Amino acid sequence: MNVASITQMWDRLTGTQPDPSRWLVGVTALLALASVATHGVWRIVRNAVTIAHEGGHGLLALLTGRRLDGIRLHSDTSGLTVSRGKPHGLGMVLTAAAGYTAPPLLGLAGAGLLAAGHITALLWGATALLLVMLVMIRNAYGALTVVLTCALFLAVSWLTKAQVQAAFAYLVVWFLLLGGARPVAELQRSRRRDRGGGSDADQLGRLTHTPAGLWLLLFYAVALCSLVAGARWLLPR
Repeated sequence: MNVASITQMWDRLTGTQPDPSRWLVGVTALLALASVATHGVWRIVRNAVTIAHEGGHGLLALLTGRRLDGIRLHSDTSGLTVSRGKPHGLGMVLTAAAGYTAPPLLGLAGAGLLAAGHITALLWGATALLLVMLVMIRNAYGALTVVLTCALFLAVSWLTKAQVQAAFAYLVVWFLLLGGARPVAELQRSRRRDRGGGSDADQLGRLTHTPAGLWLLLFYAVALCSLVAGARWLLPR
């Protein structure tokens, strides 16, 4: 790859793209809402939320100095991130809290990029994060899921026209924003059925000596605030 090609790629990455039409923004929002609200579709696309969830655990584990042993993604859309370090303290609290807050916060970050016209940067950034996460995947289903998701982002960013890239980017961001609260609601229902105390909220409650319900409220608050702020950036004025 010569200098001209590198310069061209850098300009494409850091440059801005035209804002999409209003109808595209609205249609992608409706499609994302339908995918979150429709049970059959949600069972499939929820894998994307699990990737973001476990990726959040893994990222905060590394940022807080813990040793990340690996990430597993399962066919029932559950996941597991294993890290080593002190079983208590701020690092452990942040790592445990990162799962349910990661999808809406990623959606908010994506909305900020789209509002600034950086569609290419969003697509390439997401691809880079998926490639980094792939290194830490420790099971076949998880590796397949991340590879397919990464391939989809690569195909859209390299093989499609600008309008298709914009539609895909907006759909992904809307999905993360709108889908941020549904896993929290599922967690709330599962805690009512099973008092085993193995959820992230229960773990955080034990770590901080606070009610697990308080952490559920925090997860809801992050999802709602991210949705409101992200929608303000995405929706045409």
